[in-house]
Amino acid sequence: MRLSARVFGLSMMAAMISGLCAQTVAGQDPVVVIRVDAKAPTTPFPHFWEQIFGSGRAVLSLRQSYRDDLKTVKQATGLQAVRFHGIFMDDVGLYDPDRQTVNPGQAAQASESGESVYNFSYVDQIYDGLLANGVRPFVELSFMPKKMASDPNALHAFWYKQNVSPPKDYALWDDMIVAFTKHLVERYGIEEVSQWYFEVWNEPNIDFWVGKPAQSTYFELYDHTARAVKKVNSRLLIGGPSTAQAAWVASFLEHCKQQKVPVDFVSTHVYANDTAKDVMGTDEQIPRDRMVCRSVSKVHDEIAASPFPRAPLIFSEYNASYANEPNVTDTVYMGPWLADTIRQCDGLTVAMSYWSFSDVFEEQGVVRTPFYGGFGLVAEDAIRKPALNAFAMLHRLGERRLKLDSDTALATKLSDGSLAIALWNYAPPFGTGAQYTPPPTVAEPAKRFDVKIEGVDANARVELWRLDAEHGNVMREFDAMGRPAAPTREQIVKLQEAGKPSPPEHGVLKNGRLSISIPTQGLVLITVGKSGGGDGKTSR
Repeated sequence: MRLSARVFGLSMMAAMISGLCAQTVAGQDPVVVIRVDAKAPTTPFPHFWEQIFGSGRAVLSLRQSYRDDLKTVKQATGLQAVRFHGIFMDDVGLYDPDRQTVNPGQAAQASESGESVYNFSYVDQIYDGLLANGVRPFVELSFMPKKMASDPNALHAFWYKQNVSPPKDYALWDDMIVAFTKHLVERYGIEEVSQWYFEVWNEPNIDFWVGKPAQSTYFELYDHTARAVKKVNSRLLIGGPSTAQAAWVASFLEHCKQQKVPVDFVSTHVYANDTAKDVMGTDEQIPRDRMVCRSVSKVHDEIAASPFPRAPLIFSEYNASYANEPNVTDTVYMGPWLADTIRQCDGLTVAMSYWSFSDVFEEQGVVRTPFYGGFGLVAEDAIRKPALNAFAMLHRLGERRLKLDSDTALATKLSDGSLAIALWNYAPPFGTGAQYTPPPTVAEPAKRFDVKIEGVDANARVELWRLDAEHGNVMREFDAMGRPAAPTREQIVKLQEAGKPSPPEHGVLKNGRLSISIPTQGLVLITVGKSGGGDGKTSR
């Protein structure tokens, strides 16, 4: 069902409710009744889904487009830290044993101290750029400098061909970790750096690590790295195993216990289209809207049964797809998928790092077109995707959760006593794989919600934000253009405008109730003020 944008004034509220409830078709699902008691007990609801984001490799953070997108996402979400690959890669220039200094006397002194092999110029520019924007680094310690690699030809398939072999000599690796960590503490201070997370490597259980056997050689890498970091300062936070598909956590924690190796947090990854066989070791079919939190629950339970039952869990990569699927990560599908993922994962993890905040990203090569199913919230040319609008809407949720008996709603309370409620109409993607499939010409029936709210004034002010096929959806404009591979500058301006979130609608409750219709793959965020006499504004 196609819904036109509407601004409903106070005098028109009753007519709006009647109109929405009348928009039904034969065979439509029954009304979903949501009952919210604003005075009911609440539980903590920290915004674990929006505090950390992934991004393209380290050196890309020096680009202005990267930093512009970072500011955009920071303004819309609770972004606090960014994780990326490759701080040790050769394009960052940290390690080079053949480096020559200009002054012979300095060269001799540097050679004697061992410092001449390290160049922190780009490292400093990378981290300075994050911190200048109020964002901390989540430090993934990877990949192998080629001149330190045991196999200089062990290059990953990514476009930028990072080296994924163990070091040829762990003394070299240990010295680099100590020098790197010591430099960060000296530059930024222990009070700052002790709030960062240091994570050892990336996904060593798949093709990002060629040590043989993979698990035992990764554990050796972790042991050396953790001890080197703690050698600099015991307050620094170290963790792993940073695995794909929620793997190795139980064996990793048992290893750390047996070897007395420090571990301050557990990290792992999962994507919604990972298979049950890879993640759970089963032959079942786990739907895309259930896989992420099934995996989070699995690891949460493994930690609880481990020698470190209180270790914080961070899913340092998650998304609805690990592949480039335009019908998934470029579309409004991400709104209800994200909302329901938050609902399910609440209480099971301290943080989840969405991969990634921007399509300034080159794992598959230079971006060829703005919408190719990239992981980012912001497409090329600073075009907002629907996923960013979903994050911005859900950022408005409060930090106390009200219990609901519903799998299509979240209700929260803000510090000023007002409410923020998310409602959604989940449906699978219209297509999967690398080819984009347009939405069906005949839309599925909308889902109707009857929201009954107690504990606030019966005529409390309401603000309502929408994300659906006609609201906050840049793909509608891109489809209308014929999906040009290389939009003109004029088209880019139109896409930038079309990607902006729709303005909020305003109204009041009618006898403590609100009825609303949400189309397929639609997300709605409602804020409810404390009384009808207020200004309707809310804050977290």
